[in-house]
This record gives sequence, C-alpha cells and structure tokens, in this order.
Amino acid sequence: MITLSGLTKRYGGTTAVADLSLKIEPGLVTGFLGPNGAGKSTTMRMILGLDEPTAGAALVSGRRYAEFRHPLREAGAVLEAKSLHPGRGARSHLLAMARSNGIPRRRVDEVLGLVGLADVAGKRAGTYSLGMGQRLGIAGALLGDPPVLMFDEPVNGLDPDGVRWVRELMRSLAAEGRTVFVSSHLMSEMEMTADRLVVIGKGRLIADAPIAEILAGSSRHRVKVRGPHAEGLRELVAQLERHGVRAETVSPGELLLSGTTVEAVGELAHRLGLLLHELSPQDATLEQAYMELTAGSVEFTASVSQGEAR
Repeated sequence: MITLSGLTKRYGGTTAVADLSLKIEPGLVTGFLGPNGAGKSTTMRMILGLDEPTAGAALVSGRRYAEFRHPLREAGAVLEAKSLHPGRGARSHLLAMARSNGIPRRRVDEVLGLVGLADVAGKRAGTYSLGMGQRLGIAGALLGDPPVLMFDEPVNGLDPDGVRWVRELMRSLAAEGRTVFVSSHLMSEMEMTADRLVVIGKGRLIADAPIAEILAGSSRHRVKVRGPHAEGLRELVAQLERHGVRAETVSPGELLLSGTTVEAVGELAHRLGLLLHELSPQDATLEQAYMELTAGSVEFTASVSQGEAR
C-alpha cells in the first residue's frame, strides 16, 4: 500500500503538489491522471524519496522508502525510460541492481525472459530503442519481486503488441495482490487497465474513485430506453422530469436520459407496468469524463485557427 498524508511540495513560490492525502490500495490497478504540470511525476518522486516533501509524508507499506535496507524488494518503479548507463548491457545493468539489494542472480534471467529481452541481454543499453528501454525499466522494477509497483507512462515507445503486454502485466500483478500505481496520458488504455483513478490538477486532488463511478458521474453519461409503447414512454419521462432528469427523444420509441441510472429507470418502468425492449447505460468515455474533471486545471492551452489547421 502507498499512503500519502498532506503531501506538499513547493519550489520557491510555486506549489507543485498541495496537501495530497490518499491511499493506493493493493489488489487494484490505480491510474494516476492529470494535465501536464499537474504534479504527477513530483508525487511519484516523493514516494520514492527522490524529492523531499515540503510538508506531509509519503509511505510505502507504512514506512518511508529511504528506510528500507533492500528497497527494490519493497517497491519497484519505472519513472523514465532508458535512465541507465548506455554502455552497459541489460544483464549487467540488472546484475548491478540485484547485487545492491541482495537479490539472487537467477532472478535477472527470469525478468529478462519475462519482458522479452533475453535474446538481446548482452547488447549495450545505449543501442536500445525507446520501447526496449521501457521493457528494461520494467524488468528492473520487477527484479525484487516487490509488493508495490509504480510506472510513469510505461507504454511510451511500445508497439500495439507491447502495449497489450503491459496492460496484461499490470492486471496480473494486481490480481496477485500487489499495489500497482500507473500514470498515463493514454485515456483509452487507462480505461481498459485501471480499476480506480486518482486525478490531480495544479497539484491538488480532483477525484479518487473507481473508474466506473467517474464514468457514471460525467455529464455525458446517458441511459438508453427503448420500448414499443410511446404513450407509456411519455409517462415515464414525465415522472422522471419531476426529479430533474433530462430526456432526449431519438424516435417515438427510443429515449436517451441524463441525470439518472439504469436501476432508477427500471424500477419506475416496473411500477408503471411498462414493457421495455432495451434499458442500458451509455457511458461517457474516460477521455470525456477526464476533460470535464480537469477543465479548470489545464496549465497550458493552445488554439489553432482554421488556416493553421490546414
């Protein structure tokens, strides 16, 4: 588990992270989202003791990361692809990490095989592509078989097969009961990978909730209702509108409802004795929900005129 309590980081007059308090639970993939400059990387660096908090605390399994004798056995992380000596081979790089943390030599070959680098383990890391560098970074994070794992933009430079592999790896690590904390700007990938989302903007917490709850809370969330009796549907809408529900008529037999849930509509239809052919949620995409949440927290905005767009 990762626990943040009032975590704050200031650089002179600039506050990068402001009073951030939350728990990153084991057994889940927790996505970490926010615009550029929101404080995500700074938060991760403070968790790993690379940056000292101005106030508050960041704990891994109840302790400061710097207190662990063998930190790679407690938490593994990828914060930057190819942040390694370019003249070393992948195996040599991992062997040095293993020796410093009392990790058996055999574990190096295990993780090289796991990330698909066994056949190029002797090549100098400086010759690796960005995607290969990401795989080597992930191997380093997994080296100590830790209960806590943190990844900052782990799919950068990976091809579609590599992206799917990372997604399945994250899910499998969480299924083993580990804490998995992953930052990404790829909303579609987060939607397929994460169980829970933490969203920050300008260093402050905006949301901390299951992904399904965040999607359902979007103004783009709808409930689709379709049935053969137009008069009955009009009565359904009339009663729902008294409770603030908004209705959009797609056709005489089909509606899209905003501000309600499938359960509420189904219960009312049952009380009215109304036959329905379809009752289904029409969720917003994560990108739509995210844009709504962070609309007031974007630090850098740009506009493109029609002439420039051409």
